[in-house]
Amino acid sequence: MGCCTGRCTLIFLCSLQLLAALERQIFDFLGFQWAPILGNFLQIIVVILGLFGTIQFRPRYIVVYTVWTALWVTWNVFIICFYLEVGGLSKETDLMTFNISMHRSWWREHGPGCIRRVVRPSSPGILEDYSYVSVTGCIIDFQYLEVIHSAIQILLSLIGFVYACYVISIFMEEEDSFDFIGGLDTYSYRQPPQEHVELKPVKPVGKVLVPRTSLILLTELN
Repeated sequence: MGCCTGRCTLIFLCSLQLLAALERQIFDFLGFQWAPILGNFLQIIVVILGLFGTIQFRPRYIVVYTVWTALWVTWNVFIICFYLEVGGLSKETDLMTFNISMHRSWWREHGPGCIRRVVRPSSPGILEDYSYVSVTGCIIDFQYLEVIHSAIQILLSLIGFVYACYVISIFMEEEDSFDFIGGLDTYSYRQPPQEHVELKPVKPVGKVLVPRTSLILLTELN
């Protein structure tokens, strides 16, 4: 019963993590955030692997999921520090785009209640950029939305980590009890052990014994 409850809970948590990662991946694609896109892709792959391992009783896959969960928590803590500008980090840098573009979070211009206005450059020949986009009326700033997303990922990952360790321990106990390596002698538990019969070699005899009925038939034929 405990194993079933732990498995079912872990399957549910993996499903929630998968949905949360897919939702985050969509908005990161819209904002061209290449570093989070790569992280979300790995998260989706490993969560699917952990989900498969939980359903198919594969503890090694769940171990991979557990190790990645620790790394995933660390990555989301870094994202929180990045958007809150902790430790000298700045959300205005191009770190999330690998310094190949000037795009920012999609929520910066499309958050709840945000009104986006494009301001034409005063000087001709200057390309429009995010510096010339005016965003007003946002109910919540984009950095706090990113922090909320990361906090949800951390919460789901920590709970999933605990249940993954629990399910791994249950699977390992079952493997020890069934002894798959040496094989389980289940036959001995169902039937009483039979006595061993000692076989001895038969010595050859010089005379051959013929049945009486065969002798009678031979006499009649003669």
